[in-house]
Amino acid sequence: MQILTNPALDDALNGVVENTNGLPEFIRPWIVVAIGLVAALLITVVLTFLFSRFRRRMPALAGTGIRGRTPILLTLAFAFTKISMTLAFKPSQWTDLWQFLLLLALFASIAWLLIALIGTIEEVILAKYRTDGRNPRRLSKIQTQIGLLRRVATALIITLAVSGALLTIPEVRALGAGILASAGLISVVAALAVQSSLANIFAGLQIAFTDAIRVNDTVVVEGERGNIEEITLTYVVILLLDGRRLIVPSTYFTATPFENWSRRNTDIMGYVFLDLNWNAPVEHLRTRTEQLLSATDLWDGRVGTLNVTDAVGGIMKITIMVTARNAGDLWDLRNFIREHLVAELGRDYPEALPEPLLRGGSS
Repeated sequence: MQILTNPALDDALNGVVENTNGLPEFIRPWIVVAIGLVAALLITVVLTFLFSRFRRRMPALAGTGIRGRTPILLTLAFAFTKISMTLAFKPSQWTDLWQFLLLLALFASIAWLLIALIGTIEEVILAKYRTDGRNPRRLSKIQTQIGLLRRVATALIITLAVSGALLTIPEVRALGAGILASAGLISVVAALAVQSSLANIFAGLQIAFTDAIRVNDTVVVEGERGNIEEITLTYVVILLLDGRRLIVPSTYFTATPFENWSRRNTDIMGYVFLDLNWNAPVEHLRTRTEQLLSATDLWDGRVGTLNVTDAVGGIMKITIMVTARNAGDLWDLRNFIREHLVAELGRDYPEALPEPLLRGGSS
């Protein structure tokens, strides 16, 4: 089976074979193979140099590596070696074996090259949006969608490469006709066997393109709050506040209600609750809250109010409403306000703090 052949390349290699007639018989074929390998190396160096110049023109790609260098070298090396052996060696049992092995290696290297090319295209697309710091939400959306498309394309390339390699074997190719003849029955059995996996795959695609969640979104799932770290075709990884990672099937986000705190933007509102006695200095607390908010960069300046929202049974409930740029800042801001107010009340107005209830009597 001949692939990647080119008339000009064949003529060039034929010329090399003719020019080696003055050399010993056993050396001439190997020189042709060596020349093919050198040509593959030179072409790889040229392509690597051109891509390096391209990366230097795009600052966002400056820190990325040239992931396609090795698969390009292997693809060209296997292709040139296969063609060289066809022209330089006489057909025999061992050359047929090497031709077959080179063909399998060529399929694998081409698949690797295509996967690396898809990864490079992904980096180029994301680099365009990383330079736009004004719209991080759009970057998260593109990153989620491109990542899932890359995984689908990778799975398709691997499947096609394995299929192409198997079809080079006559016995497998003959068997394929029988498999195709019973494709109807097999498809039904496969659908029943992997229906849950297929449901997760379609759910992953739905998540990516309906924009329900994105990478870096802040969500609350099963009572746990965290950030979306990774979205795959079958599951979603959530990085929780304590560093744990919650692995959730993709179907969860299409069938179960959940909270997304950064659906449209990262701005978020939260509350600080204080239970105090009725003689608590409300105006002083309101003034101190405004001062504390003005003194920290955690507050985004939108909302910062203090109100008495309930007064029952001798206890007055103080509710402080604050806003921040994201969930992490809001968490720190609420703790900041709460710690300072409780410390000042304990120092300057201890009578405003309710007495703890004694349970089980005195000892």
